[in-house]
Amino acid sequence: MQNLYLLVPLAPLIGAIIAGLFGRFIGPVWSHRTTILLVFVSLLASIAILLDVLEGNIYNGSVYTWLVTGETRFEIGFLIDQLSATMMVVVSLVSLMVHIYTIGYMHDDPGYQRFFSYISLFTFSMMMLVMSNNFLQLFFGWEAVGLVSYLLIGFWYTRPTAIYANMKAFLVNRVGDFGFLLGIAMVLIYFGTLDYAAVFAQAPGIVDEKIELIPEYALVGNNTYLYFVVYWCDG
Repeated sequence: MQNLYLLVPLAPLIGAIIAGLFGRFIGPVWSHRTTILLVFVSLLASIAILLDVLEGNIYNGSVYTWLVTGETRFEIGFLIDQLSATMMVVVSLVSLMVHIYTIGYMHDDPGYQRFFSYISLFTFSMMMLVMSNNFLQLFFGWEAVGLVSYLLIGFWYTRPTAIYANMKAFLVNRVGDFGFLLGIAMVLIYFGTLDYAAVFAQAPGIVDEKIELIPEYALVGNNTYLYFVVYWCDG
């Protein structure tokens, strides 16, 4: 089944590459045919995976290890359960509808092939986000979605309003990313892993535990340390 899992995000990625790099040579018609076909393949694979999951077959595993430092492994992996499989179907179905609608919406636009490349790349990014089994891959998917959103908002880059809008979106997202990265760093420091299953397994053991963020520095005027409290909700 792992090859089927890989097909879900890779199919729209291949479509994005073909439309983006070779769209000028294959023309607008084959650009939308190619991207729509590959997103449809992703949808069929997602449906097959959902049906398999509903039979009780849950998957959580690594696909590729890209960095090992000490005992920490940074991996690309998939967690396929009922929630993620459902979201895979939703994302691929909505993306397919968007691709079809784009044929008429972008008709005769000079950036026709580029737009199809962007929305296929957006689909790939969303799939990597919802299928991830670790926080770092989740961050990659989130950043990829943000990047493609930036490209889509500023698609008509000759218009000043589009440039201002995508720059605003870019800057606001960077503020959120700072907190996101801090959270990921804290998870790694206190749990020793970024894998969802390992983190969630340890979480009940530190319910209401105070974790000092800056233990060596007392706050001005008293001896209270800066900390946060871990809360855990079972289910």
